[in-house]
Amino acid sequence: MGMVKSSWLLVLENLGQTIIPDLGSLESQHDFRTPEFEEFNGKSDSLFFNDGQRRIDFVLVYEDESRKETSKKGTNEKQRRKRQAYESNLICHGLQLEATRSVLDDKLVFVKVHAPWEVLCTYAEIMHIKLPLKPNDLKNRSSAFGTLNWFTKVLSVDESIIKPEQEFFTAPFEKNRMNDFYIVDRDAFFNPATRSRIVYFILSRVKYQLINNVSKFGINRLVNSGIYKAAFPLHDCKFRRQSEDPSCPNERYLLYREWAHPRSIYKKQPLDLIRKYYGEKIGIYFAWLGYYTQMLLLAAIVGVACFLYGYLNQDNCTWSKEVCHPDIGGKIIMCPQCDRLCPFWKLNITCESSKKLCIFDSFGTLVFAVFMGVWVTLFLEFWKRRQAELEYEWDTVELQQEEQARPEYEARCTHVVINEITQEEERIPFTAWGKCIRITLCASAVFFWILLIIASVIGIIVYRLSVFIVFSAKLPKNVNGTDPIQKYLTPQTATSITASIISFIIIMILNTIYEKVAIMITNFELPRTQTDYENSLTMKMFLFQFVNYYSSCFYIAFFKGKFVGYPGDPVYWLGKYRNEECDPGGCLLELTTQLTIIMGGKAIWNNIQEVLLPWIMNLIGRFHRVSGSEKITPRWEQDYHLQPMGKLGLFYEYLEMIIQFGFVTLFVASFPLAPLLALVNNILEIRVDAWKLTTQFRRLVPEKAQDIGAWQPIMQGIAILAVVTNAMIIAFTSDMIPRLVYYWSFSVPPYGDHTSYTMEGYINNTLSIFKVADFKNKSKGNPYSELGNHTTCRYRDFRYPPGHPQEYKHNIYYWHVIAAKLAFIIVMEHIIYSVKFFISYAIPDVSKRTKSKIQREKYLTQKLLHENHLKDMTKNMGMIAERMIEAVDNNLRPKLE
Repeated sequence: MGMVKSSWLLVLENLGQTIIPDLGSLESQHDFRTPEFEEFNGKSDSLFFNDGQRRIDFVLVYEDESRKETSKKGTNEKQRRKRQAYESNLICHGLQLEATRSVLDDKLVFVKVHAPWEVLCTYAEIMHIKLPLKPNDLKNRSSAFGTLNWFTKVLSVDESIIKPEQEFFTAPFEKNRMNDFYIVDRDAFFNPATRSRIVYFILSRVKYQLINNVSKFGINRLVNSGIYKAAFPLHDCKFRRQSEDPSCPNERYLLYREWAHPRSIYKKQPLDLIRKYYGEKIGIYFAWLGYYTQMLLLAAIVGVACFLYGYLNQDNCTWSKEVCHPDIGGKIIMCPQCDRLCPFWKLNITCESSKKLCIFDSFGTLVFAVFMGVWVTLFLEFWKRRQAELEYEWDTVELQQEEQARPEYEARCTHVVINEITQEEERIPFTAWGKCIRITLCASAVFFWILLIIASVIGIIVYRLSVFIVFSAKLPKNVNGTDPIQKYLTPQTATSITASIISFIIIMILNTIYEKVAIMITNFELPRTQTDYENSLTMKMFLFQFVNYYSSCFYIAFFKGKFVGYPGDPVYWLGKYRNEECDPGGCLLELTTQLTIIMGGKAIWNNIQEVLLPWIMNLIGRFHRVSGSEKITPRWEQDYHLQPMGKLGLFYEYLEMIIQFGFVTLFVASFPLAPLLALVNNILEIRVDAWKLTTQFRRLVPEKAQDIGAWQPIMQGIAILAVVTNAMIIAFTSDMIPRLVYYWSFSVPPYGDHTSYTMEGYINNTLSIFKVADFKNKSKGNPYSELGNHTTCRYRDFRYPPGHPQEYKHNIYYWHVIAAKLAFIIVMEHIIYSVKFFISYAIPDVSKRTKSKIQREKYLTQKLLHENHLKDMTKNMGMIAERMIEAVDNNLRPKLE
């Protein structure tokens, strides 16, 4: 049944030995099955059983088979017996149940679950839940920015509405030390989130069937098999107004008003209340997302400044002026970029794209790339410190949560082996050979899907090559380059935009399919614990998403236009398609276009999925219910008709943000506005997620979490890779290095004719000459008569002209540029990596203040528990001494007399 029997399993066996009690006896249980079910008490926001005393900690929902219109008798009887066995075992393990029929649909039955005090205490000790010992006497340090208090007060949540939680020193709960804990009111000692977590722990581990000595258990299997339709904890009230019940805390209403409502978009998140209501796992996600968004503000400001620098200086861009000048770019005849159908063309038709390129391909790009290399390190290091603070504040510093095997894993444990450590028998799902086979099949499946993505990228490349020929032949041609369509819609631009849109559509289709495939592969792999399951799925999904989203960007940045040969000897793709060439200004503008379309399209698509679909589904369901009945529905029925979040709901939220983080860091040298787009998206994302959780979804089961898990090393890996990609984008994708080499070496003697350093003549110097007569028949273009007769054409490369002893070989300029590019990459990487290492070393993961608090709390809690223990021992020893003295006195007195 896993490894050695753990403490929770022993307790379960002690609390309820039998797997299936007498089902007939259950019918007489007052709180479980009576001939007539308990009636709804008429209070729409009631959180209690009908007696008004016992709190509802969880709700199970099933459909009564006897009232189904179409039902299979044998199947329904099996489901009913499994359900009754399961619920009877819940009773044996101390839980109390009460069943109520639906107000709107009498086929639905709601089983309300309550955990009594003794059960809560028992499982709080098993789960190592930290509970209050005494109020915290550590004072928070006052803000060093006193003059900004008025500003931070505007951004903060009003403390008169959401009152700060009282802080306590805490310790793992122990029943034999119950008197040491701060228990003022038993009903309030375990808050609703803790109660739900404990009940879910029990529900996930109670058995309902025994087949061939293999137990089947857990509410998740019952829900997946349709025996139950749902299982969830309750929201505490309606989100639009406060509950009329004075015992209701109205936390959902407060979260909606101060967190999810659009008017609170400028306010800080009430993280403590989020954590209290939804648990630490949800709380740490929103804390990370909020911190990431705050850090994006600085990156967005610098990015906008770099963009404005390029925008304001585009009129001073000498090489762009040369492209647009009628006597320079207007007289340069360019060679065809494809075979047969593509015409010769004039350089000045790329005037508009060259002006746009000046905005992004400027000195500001280099500054911003270096800044982002430092920024990502600062973000990760300061987040570690913030995470350590939250661990202390939320009592997860020493999270003692014994991770149990997943029910799906234990249900497959049929092979008996001897544990080498304990020398006891244990059950495992498959042998070592079977495990190897499963891992091989899973790896093969992942590899196949990655190949499928690469195939789709190749398909997009073939589309580019084919459609470019069509656009080149069909788009209207104007000799002077003044036609408005030709001015903005060049063959390169048209091909780039359409290919980016198609690429985005393919990405989203493959993404939707692979999500299901990845879950199937991970389920087949059968990880033992939930953490192993999530980590395995995380790596599969991220690997796929990385290739899916970034492959087209990597192609444009590092492969397109790099291996094209020259007009007389072009390189062919798949032996048929001539390789794509970049615009005369380079491929940087196309990479910017690709990033804009994918980032913008992804944000729009995600909002449609996350907001519109749940809202529409709930709206349709609400319309049917309202039209069918005007009865008042209780809280459990209202929550049942909300959308289920799913166990992997938070996983997808993290995945979405990490993919965005990759776009912001990996290719930011080509698009300095990426942090701004991410900032705007994240500001909306926080509130959209808050609105979705608070209003459209059932309440999630609160879960503990110490950090963001496997996403932290993934971000660190992206940060390291980002330095390399941005350095290579500046070196190989932008035209910055060739311009610098020309300015400092080839504009003046001995290579240049100018007397001072200048960018004049750059375009002429970087376009090589080709003799039209040297065209091969296959690659010869289709010249338009409007261009007149010409014997030569120009192309983007650094080669010797025809007639030179080394004609069409790379010239000295080419080797200077290659050397400069390699030197730039090495220098930039070493500088940024050195700064990153220094920052990582200088900024400790845990601040001195937080360390002091942790040590202080540990000292005080140990002292408190030790003193109480000593008092008890002293009291007991005093009583023993008195009894011994009394006994001795009783024995000696007769002898003395």
